[in-house]
Amino acid sequence: MIPTAQLYQAGLLTDVQRHALGIGDGTPLSVSRLLDAGVDPTALAHTLASQHHLPFSESHQYPFKATCYALDRRDLIQRHQVLPLAQQGKELLLGVSDPDNTEAVADFRFSTGLNVRLVVLSQPDLDAALRHLYGADIEGTGDGITISDQDLAALTVTDSPQEDSAELQSDQAPISRYIQQILVDAVRKKASDVHFEPFEDHFQIRFRQDGLLQTYAHPPAGVSRRLSTRLKILAQLNIAERRLPQDGRIKLTLTAEHTVDMRVSTLPTVWGEKVVVRLLNNDQQQLTLHDLGLTEWQRQHYQAALDQPQGMILFTGPTGSGKTVSLYSGLHYLNQPQRNIATVEDPVEIQLNGINQVNVNTRIGLDFATALRAFLRQDPDVVMVGEVRDTDTAEISIKAAQTGHLVLSTLHTNSAAESITRLAHMGIAPYNLASSLTLVVAQRLVRRLCSVCKQPHPRDDPSLTQLMRLYPRCDPTQIYQANPRGCYRCDQGYQGRTGIYEVLPIDDTITDAIYRHASASELTQLACQQGMWRLAESGIAKLNQGITSVQELSRVIQLA
Repeated sequence: MIPTAQLYQAGLLTDVQRHALGIGDGTPLSVSRLLDAGVDPTALAHTLASQHHLPFSESHQYPFKATCYALDRRDLIQRHQVLPLAQQGKELLLGVSDPDNTEAVADFRFSTGLNVRLVVLSQPDLDAALRHLYGADIEGTGDGITISDQDLAALTVTDSPQEDSAELQSDQAPISRYIQQILVDAVRKKASDVHFEPFEDHFQIRFRQDGLLQTYAHPPAGVSRRLSTRLKILAQLNIAERRLPQDGRIKLTLTAEHTVDMRVSTLPTVWGEKVVVRLLNNDQQQLTLHDLGLTEWQRQHYQAALDQPQGMILFTGPTGSGKTVSLYSGLHYLNQPQRNIATVEDPVEIQLNGINQVNVNTRIGLDFATALRAFLRQDPDVVMVGEVRDTDTAEISIKAAQTGHLVLSTLHTNSAAESITRLAHMGIAPYNLASSLTLVVAQRLVRRLCSVCKQPHPRDDPSLTQLMRLYPRCDPTQIYQANPRGCYRCDQGYQGRTGIYEVLPIDDTITDAIYRHASASELTQLACQQGMWRLAESGIAKLNQGITSVQELSRVIQLA
C-alpha cells in the first residue's frame, strides 16, 4: 500500500483524482486502485522503485521465460502475479509491480531456497510478460484445475485397465484435470497442435506454435497410458484398442460462448500410444482476403478469380502452409444468400454459417469423388474440394468447373506451375486444363518478426551479401533479424505468421503453353513475364518491409 501524500508530492496524483477516489493525504492505496484512477503506470513504477531503493527495469531485458520454466513455480507466479526474471547463483531476481508484496518474497524464498532480490516492473509490462508465459486469460477456465508434476508423480498405473478407465471417466480425476489444464493452455497460447509422446524413459508434451514445435512439459513416464486413455475417452474412441490408429474429436467448452473443436489422432508406437490433438480454429473474424498477406496485385487476381461464375482455383503447398485458411477466406468472400456453396473436407476445420460442409468418411465409402458427384446433383454454385488426391476427383472437379460451377481445391506441389503439370500427369487432357483453370496459387507461411524487439540485420553478414547478389530488389537498410531472447510480446523474436504467395493467373499466354504441353519451368518463366512473383521474390518483399527475417525465409523456402 502506498501513502497518498507521497504520490501527491511526486506529482502522480492530482486533486481531481484524489477527489474522485474520495481519499485524504494519509490514505494508503494499492497499485491496482491507483492505476484504475488513471495514474501513469511507468511513472508510478519509477516512483515506487525510488522510494524503496530498488532498481526499475523492463522484463525483456531478462531471460524470464527460461527462468520461469526452470523454476517450475507456475502456481506461485500466478497466485502472487510476480515474475521471476533471472537466477544469478543463489539469488533470484523477482519482478514485481508492488514492492510491498512481502508474502510473495517469503513464498519464493521458502519454495526455491534462494535469496530473493526485487526488481520493479510497470504493471502493463508485468501483465504482458505473464500473458506471454501462460497465454491470454480465458474467463472461467483456469480456476481449480492446476495440477503439478509432483502430483502426477504420485500416480501409478494399476494392474486393472478397467479400474483405470473407470477412474478416468471422472472429470475430477487428477489426470482429467491435468489434460484440461494442457488443452486450456494450448488454447491460450494459440497452439495449432498438441503432441503427447511416450518414450522408453520419459514422456513429453509439445505445442506447435507458429509452425514450430516447442516443449511444454515432461510429465512422469508412468502416466503415459492414463493420459492416452483419458484423451480417448474424451474423443469417444475405443480405449481397449491400442494396436491400431484411431481418429476422433473433442469439443472443449471454455465458456458459455466459447468452445473449441479438436481433432484427436492416436498412433501405436514402440513405447505406447502417441496422441496428437489438433485445435481447429473456428474464428470467422480473420477470414478476409486482406489478412492473408497477399500483395495488392496478388489479391486483385485472387478476387477476380472468385468473381468468375465458373472455373477452378487451386492452392498448392506442403501440409501446414495455410492453404485451408486461404480457401476459407475465399469462401467467406463468396458466402452470400444467393449462392449455394458446398464443401467436402477431411475433416471440416472451420465451420461457416450458410455453407453446406461434408466430412469425408472412407470407412463407409464417402470419399471426395463420391461427395463431389452428390454435390453436382444439388444445384451448387460454388464447390470446395479439400484436396485433389486422385484422378477420379481431378476429373470430376475439372468437369464441374467446365459446367458452370466455381471450384476451389488444393494440391501438394512445390510451385504453382507444377500443379498444372501434376494434373496433366494424372491424365487430365490439356484442353480440359486450359478451359477450366482460372488461377493457381502456391503458398508458404513465415513467422513475423516482433515489432518491439526486432534488430537490424548486420550489413556485413555473408548470407545477406549473397542474397543481395541473387535478388537485386533486396534492400539491406530495411532488413531485420529476430532477437533470440525475445521480449514480453513475442516468442524468441517472432510473433504470429503471414503468407508468401506465388499467384499464377491463367491468361491466354499460359493457356497456349498448356496446349503445347509446356514444362513447369517454361510455364513459370511465362508467368513471371506477365507479372507473377515467385515465392522467393514475395519473401524478399516481406524482408524489405521488415516483416520477416533472412533466417526464417531460408527455413521455409529455398532462396539460392
